[in-house]
Amino acid sequence: MTSDTLVGRTVADYRLVKYVGEGGTATVYRAEHPERGVAAVKVLRPRMSQDPVAVKRFLREAEFGTRVSHPNIVRTYDFGEADGLHYLALEWVDGEPLANFVNRSGFLAPALVANIVEQLGGALSAVHKAGIVHRDLKPANIMYDPATQQVKLLDFGIARDADSPEERLTRAGFFVGTLQYVAPEALSGELVSEQADVYSLATITYYLLTGALPFTGKSPRELFQQLLSQSPVPLNQAVKGMRFSHALESAVMSGLERDLGRRSKTIDEFAQGVCTAVSQGDGKKGGFLSSFFRKGGA
Repeated sequence: MTSDTLVGRTVADYRLVKYVGEGGTATVYRAEHPERGVAAVKVLRPRMSQDPVAVKRFLREAEFGTRVSHPNIVRTYDFGEADGLHYLALEWVDGEPLANFVNRSGFLAPALVANIVEQLGGALSAVHKAGIVHRDLKPANIMYDPATQQVKLLDFGIARDADSPEERLTRAGFFVGTLQYVAPEALSGELVSEQADVYSLATITYYLLTGALPFTGKSPRELFQQLLSQSPVPLNQAVKGMRFSHALESAVMSGLERDLGRRSKTIDEFAQGVCTAVSQGDGKKGGFLSSFFRKGGA
């Protein structure tokens, strides 16, 4: 299927007006709805509709989205099947993936990072209270509007129901998620808890503050081995010459503990630790070093 095959078609009252992008299983369009106005519509690729697992994942993503309502989560409007197509209609969000913004701007000032972490913390707390573990937190799955500094979490494609331990759409021994941001305990393919999302948010926080990742592996195999056997690079050693306070470093690294007994227990605990450290002035000296200043830190 070419990227513009469905442009101009109407799917369940959503007129697809522009191709936006695509992932492994679905294509995303900007759409117009007579009542809701502009929306984003994901359409499962026709060849994937013949795969029961792909269809189940797609429907599960949609169902999870309807279970959570929060200002920092992309709203799910509706989903279903129309004209032989499985679709998912979502709130249209202004801005860009956070990954794109950071790639362009460089690392961010601690105050801005704390603002982002606070928003994501609220969103993920709502997700967890709904009995969902996201499992795929990364900058590419976070929309960011530089004008308002608002973030919105999206993509529940590989999320799981924390209350259904028997649920499994992935073979045992295989992990789901993105290796750079996945928690070490997920690498065995076992079902993970909310603390896996804590680890991923801590990795995102580390990356936003430094522009670097806590493990330095250059290949998937090397990174995989480091996650399983090594400690992450301390925050104050991520970039030569960049220094943060002990409080901020401790707050970030607490979310990156391999030992679940030592890792921050909840998203709220982690986010509060980071925000408190920054609000007390911690991290500002390192974050605003003139030699490391970037447009994103303004």
